[in-house]
Amino acid sequence: MAEHVTAAWEEIAARYDEGLIGSRGLMDWELSLIRADPAELLATAARQPHDPGFVPLVRRAQEAGIPVEVVSDGFGFFIEPALERLGVPELPVITARTTFAGGRASIAYPNGHPTCLVCGTCKRQRVLAHQAAGRAVIFIGDGESDRYAAGYADVVFAKRSLVPICVANGWPFQRWTEFREIHAWLNELLDAWRRDPIGSLLPTPVAKPFFCGPEVWGEGRTDPPSPV
Repeated sequence: MAEHVTAAWEEIAARYDEGLIGSRGLMDWELSLIRADPAELLATAARQPHDPGFVPLVRRAQEAGIPVEVVSDGFGFFIEPALERLGVPELPVITARTTFAGGRASIAYPNGHPTCLVCGTCKRQRVLAHQAAGRAVIFIGDGESDRYAAGYADVVFAKRSLVPICVANGWPFQRWTEFREIHAWLNELLDAWRRDPIGSLLPTPVAKPFFCGPEVWGEGRTDPPSPV
């Protein structure tokens, strides 16, 4: 049975990586297999290492009045406890809502798109909301679901599987491996702005054509129509 589940998971995960299925379908299927105690799941998540440069980057952005939020197209239940341990519990978390009752897990998508059902959390909508408020969006990502934010953001930092997605689509991006690199970039940007607020390289929000969502796919889709 375990071998069958592993093979099935590898197949469906590969289809997700290729952009053939949506994250909601993937997460619904994965949660149907979970029979673990939520405390055990949280304990496992708590043992995972964190990049030590994350908190200094957050604090530098906060000092400059730059909003920072965590947007995750995942299960989400472990993010707030992790931020609490790191000492930044005030960060907004935009993600799914996973609950556990009677040994079973269930998930809801309060931050999904109302008519596009491909992603559990609509990262595109978070980017567009900040741009509508007049903010340039600096997006930091490393995964497949990040394509739906990277394609609309004003500045993109990419690593791991987000890199080939950006390359394939011709989206400008900067590679990163650790948060300290982005911290250094932010310091340089803020220093340039202090020296010359008008001529500095601060990005401005730029509207981009839709490539995902109901505007191009139609309403009610649960899987992308083709790789994006």
